[in-house]
Amino acid sequence: MAKVMEGLYYSESHEWVRVEGNEGTIGITDYAQNALGNVVYVDLPEVDDEVEAGEEFGAVESVKAASDLYAPVSGTVIEVNEALENAPELVNQDAYENWIIKVELSDKAELEQLMDSKTYEEFCTK
Repeated sequence: MAKVMEGLYYSESHEWVRVEGNEGTIGITDYAQNALGNVVYVDLPEVDDEVEAGEEFGAVESVKAASDLYAPVSGTVIEVNEALENAPELVNQDAYENWIIKVELSDKAELEQLMDSKTYEEFCTK
Protein backbone atom coordinates (compact mmCIF):
# COMPACT_ATOMS: atom_id res chain seq x y z
CA MET A 1 0.00 0.00 0.00
CA ALA A 2 1.30 3.43 -0.92
CA LYS A 3 2.05 5.87 1.87
CA VAL A 4 -0.65 8.52 2.46
CA MET A 5 0.16 11.49 4.69
CA GLU A 6 -2.43 12.95 7.04
CA GLY A 7 -3.11 16.68 6.98
CA LEU A 8 -2.75 17.04 3.21
CA TYR A 9 -5.39 17.50 0.52
CA TYR A 10 -5.46 15.07 -2.42
CA SER A 11 -6.73 15.24 -6.00
CA GLU A 12 -8.09 12.39 -8.12
CA SER A 13 -5.10 12.88 -10.44
CA HIS A 14 -2.78 11.98 -7.52
CA GLU A 15 -1.37 15.36 -6.57
CA TRP A 16 -1.23 16.53 -2.96
CA VAL A 17 -1.25 20.01 -1.45
CA ARG A 18 -0.09 21.09 2.00
CA VAL A 19 -1.59 24.42 3.07
CA GLU A 20 0.20 26.82 5.39
CA GLY A 21 -1.50 30.18 5.67
CA ASN A 22 -2.16 31.27 2.09
CA GLU A 23 0.60 29.12 0.61
CA GLY A 24 0.08 25.74 -1.01
CA THR A 25 2.94 23.27 -1.49
CA ILE A 26 2.15 20.80 -4.29
CA GLY A 27 3.66 17.45 -5.21
CA ILE A 28 2.70 14.01 -6.48
CA THR A 29 1.61 11.23 -4.17
CA ASP A 30 3.53 8.11 -3.21
CA TYR A 31 0.89 6.16 -5.15
CA ALA A 32 1.67 8.20 -8.29
CA GLN A 33 5.45 7.88 -8.06
CA ASN A 34 5.02 4.13 -7.47
CA ALA A 35 2.84 3.78 -10.56
CA LEU A 36 5.26 5.83 -12.68
CA GLY A 37 8.41 3.96 -11.70
CA ASN A 38 11.83 5.60 -11.94
CA VAL A 39 11.32 9.33 -12.55
CA VAL A 40 13.86 10.70 -15.06
CA TYR A 41 12.52 14.21 -15.69
CA VAL A 42 10.21 16.77 -14.07
CA ASP A 43 8.86 19.59 -16.25
CA LEU A 44 8.44 22.61 -13.98
CA PRO A 45 6.51 25.84 -14.58
CA GLU A 46 8.13 29.26 -14.08
CA VAL A 47 7.88 31.40 -10.95
CA ASP A 48 4.99 33.89 -11.40
CA ASP A 49 3.08 31.49 -13.69
CA GLU A 50 -0.62 31.25 -12.92
CA VAL A 51 -2.00 27.76 -12.31
CA GLU A 52 -5.69 26.86 -12.41
CA ALA A 53 -7.27 24.06 -10.39
CA GLY A 54 -7.66 21.03 -12.64
CA GLU A 55 -5.37 22.46 -15.34
CA GLU A 56 -2.00 21.08 -16.40
CA PHE A 57 1.06 22.83 -14.93
CA GLY A 58 3.90 20.48 -15.84
CA ALA A 59 4.78 16.84 -16.34
CA VAL A 60 6.69 13.97 -14.79
CA GLU A 61 8.49 11.52 -17.06
CA SER A 62 9.64 8.08 -16.00
CA VAL A 63 11.29 5.20 -17.79
CA LYS A 64 7.76 3.75 -18.25
CA ALA A 65 5.57 6.76 -19.06
CA ALA A 66 5.02 10.49 -19.05
CA SER A 67 2.27 11.92 -16.89
CA ASP A 68 0.88 15.44 -16.86
CA LEU A 69 0.71 17.28 -13.55
CA TYR A 70 -2.60 18.94 -12.70
CA ALA A 71 -2.91 21.75 -10.19
CA PRO A 72 -5.13 20.74 -7.25
CA VAL A 73 -5.67 24.45 -6.50
CA SER A 74 -5.43 27.78 -8.35
CA GLY A 75 -2.76 30.32 -7.62
CA THR A 76 0.49 32.01 -8.58
CA VAL A 77 3.70 29.97 -8.57
CA ILE A 78 6.01 31.47 -5.93
CA GLU A 79 8.68 28.76 -5.92
CA VAL A 80 9.70 25.67 -7.90
CA ASN A 81 11.77 22.82 -6.50
CA GLU A 82 14.92 23.35 -8.56
CA ALA A 83 16.58 20.29 -7.00
CA LEU A 84 14.31 18.18 -9.24
CA GLU A 85 15.94 19.62 -12.39
CA ASN A 86 19.19 17.76 -11.64
CA ALA A 87 17.80 14.98 -9.46
CA PRO A 88 14.23 14.07 -10.57
CA GLU A 89 14.62 10.69 -8.82
CA LEU A 90 14.15 12.51 -5.49
CA VAL A 91 10.40 12.18 -6.16
CA ASN A 92 10.80 8.38 -5.98
CA GLN A 93 12.77 8.57 -2.74
CA ASP A 94 10.12 10.56 -0.87
CA ALA A 95 7.15 11.91 -2.79
CA TYR A 96 5.98 14.04 0.17
CA GLU A 97 9.34 15.53 1.12
CA ASN A 98 10.24 16.39 -2.48
CA TRP A 99 7.49 18.81 -3.49
CA ILE A 100 7.24 20.23 -7.01
CA ILE A 101 5.88 23.79 -6.71
CA LYS A 102 4.63 26.28 -4.13
CA VAL A 103 1.75 28.62 -4.95
CA GLU A 104 0.06 31.62 -3.42
CA LEU A 105 -3.53 30.37 -3.19
CA SER A 106 -6.12 32.42 -5.05
CA ASP A 107 -9.22 30.62 -3.69
CA LYS A 108 -9.05 28.54 -0.51
CA ALA A 109 -12.63 27.34 -1.12
CA GLU A 110 -11.19 25.05 -3.83
CA LEU A 111 -9.74 22.89 -1.04
CA GLU A 112 -13.27 21.67 -0.33
CA GLN A 113 -13.20 19.85 -3.71
CA LEU A 114 -10.19 17.77 -2.66
CA MET A 115 -9.97 14.55 -0.62
CA ASP A 116 -8.58 14.13 2.87
CA SER A 117 -6.06 11.33 3.57
CA LYS A 118 -8.70 8.74 4.54
CA THR A 119 -10.84 9.39 1.44
CA TYR A 120 -7.76 9.35 -0.79
CA GLU A 121 -6.60 6.04 0.69
CA GLU A 122 -10.01 4.52 -0.13
CA PHE A 123 -9.86 6.09 -3.62
CA CYS A 124 -6.50 4.35 -4.30
CA THR A 125 -7.87 0.91 -3.40
CA LYS A 126 -10.77 1.05 -5.89
